[in-house]
Amino acid sequence: MAKLALINREQKRRQTVRKFAARRSELMALIANPKLAPEERYEARMSLQKLPRNASPVRLRNRCALTGRARGVFRKFGLARGKLRDIAMRGEIPGVIKASW
Repeated sequence: MAKLALINREQKRRQTVRKFAARRSELMALIANPKLAPEERYEARMSLQKLPRNASPVRLRNRCALTGRARGVFRKFGLARGKLRDIAMRGEIPGVIKASW
């Protein structure tokens, strides 16, 4: 199981991303607009840089919902490979069966 501090840090990042999502999208639209004056685009870029680093969705990390493991997480299930395998072997995930050929 991952350290509780790492899991809490990730939750805090997700909240920050949600909080600044609208502002970031507005600034990104201004930066990408070629009709604006270069000074206005520059100001938008500067205000984007003043936002917290954790407001960027790139800094998010997918973690297992049960264990908090950061690697080997299947997006469809939100589980790490080990827990996914355990749950699938018990037959608790509909439509998932062990491969055999």
